[in-house]
Amino acid sequence: MTLTTTATLVDEAVHAGVGVAAFNAITLEQVEALLEAAEAADRALIVQLSENAIRFHGDEVAPIARATVAAIESSTARASLHLDHSMSLDLCKAAAASGASSVMFDASHLEFHRNLRATAQAAEWAHDAGVLMEAELGAVGGKGGAHTPGVRTDPDEARRFVDRTGVDALAVAVGSVHAQQSRETLLDLDLIEAIHRVVPVPLVLHGSSGVPDQQIVEAVRRGITKVNIGTVLNIAYTGTLREHLSANPRQSDPRPGLGHARSAMAAVAAELLRTVHSTRSAEVR
Repeated sequence: MTLTTTATLVDEAVHAGVGVAAFNAITLEQVEALLEAAEAADRALIVQLSENAIRFHGDEVAPIARATVAAIESSTARASLHLDHSMSLDLCKAAAASGASSVMFDASHLEFHRNLRATAQAAEWAHDAGVLMEAELGAVGGKGGAHTPGVRTDPDEARRFVDRTGVDALAVAVGSVHAQQSRETLLDLDLIEAIHRVVPVPLVLHGSSGVPDQQIVEAVRRGITKVNIGTVLNIAYTGTLREHLSANPRQSDPRPGLGHARSAMAAVAAELLRTVHSTRSAEVR
């Protein structure tokens, strides 16, 4: 049994001065691919299920969450289960009851003070329940564009937000974009460092699929701890599945195609695990 908690993995990463990968999955085969990658890379992993992924399974978190926990417990990899991007506190509670040791309560679509109040309420529940609470400040992916003035996280607001909500980790808007299919995004590395210097909790980078490896490494050096990745893994998975089905149009058994897709996703995930597990600069707190 290698199920651990996100708090443990994040704390270890902070103390070691490295990044920890948080990879999103939608299906059980994808969960298996992530665990295969973690075993191959010999790196710990946070497996994430998003609110959208749970909706795919009929709005019930328990079946896919419990299956994910069972898969982790059958693996030799050290891994935890995290609920990603939930706008519902009830869903956070259901995920925790089904094995998630951490949740992201996302009220970033609200203006600062409403986000703060809603997040503080969610954090109070999380701490009573022994669950790590992640929140978001700014607009990752950009409401109006990731590079539009005003959507990136302000360091002073971030400091006040963390102080008044008591959240355990903060997702910050520093130029990354969700669902990018090409890896060419340049982050605001100086902003990452500025936020890191004034915020006492680990920082989280969302939308990392569009970020080149060297930018991820530098983001960790400047202060990012948890790195969220999903789309680039889905590209490997669906691209390989599409190729297999096109080459075998009469094949009705889904297992060969899904097996190839799982292996392709695992290979990409293993490389990204090694990239994320880079070392923070000694010059950065």
